[in-house]
Amino acid sequence: MRNIIIASTSTLHNGTYLDYLLPLLEKHFKNASTILFIPYARPGGISHDEYTSIVRESFLSINKEVKGIHEFENPQKAIENAEAIFTGGGNTFVLVSELYRNNVLDTIEKAVKNGTPYLGTSAGSNICGLTMNTTNDMPIVYPPSFRTLGFVSFNINPHYLDPDTNSKHMGETRETRIKEFHAYNPQPVLGLREGSWLEVNGDSIKLKGELTARLFKQNQEPIEIEPETELNTLK
Repeated sequence: MRNIIIASTSTLHNGTYLDYLLPLLEKHFKNASTILFIPYARPGGISHDEYTSIVRESFLSINKEVKGIHEFENPQKAIENAEAIFTGGGNTFVLVSELYRNNVLDTIEKAVKNGTPYLGTSAGSNICGLTMNTTNDMPIVYPPSFRTLGFVSFNINPHYLDPDTNSKHMGETRETRIKEFHAYNPQPVLGLREGSWLEVNGDSIKLKGELTARLFKQNQEPIEIEPETELNTLK
């Protein structure tokens, strides 16, 4: 049975890394002593070892060990043997490129659909949708495909931002960019605000947290989705 948390962000304003999710993660990873961390999304400024150390320190508070996938000689075997998987944020183009380069995208999909608990934040959540095309990131590398894990039957836009009515900014809003996506792509897009997440348990997909999410469908006006809404029929 699928057991997935798809979080908009790892860190809230004035918070520390994952702190707002840790009580939930203690339950989510209750049957795992070690979590396999995928740090591929960080393109520079921080090494995979440094990124993994940040995650390791956070999970110490709930008595979980963390191993980086880059520490293993065979990434596919690491995923197949993992008790739990966490994919962190960064640049989605880099993340997806590395997943393809290491031939692990399909391996992750199979493991999680067979019941391995999964956590994604930011870029690690973006890849839970059908494609990565609704990422906010710059295309600094070119992945072999935009197809991603497809844990949900729609696309995700993490860190969704509403237009600032007091701003003098005249450029595109996030809503405008998603409408541009729908000029060429049919699947719905869920804008996840920071502090919100999706819980996937088996066939159930529910919005969690205190905030609404913004749902965009092709050729329709966007609507607000309330917490606890079931999204498993969204296509």
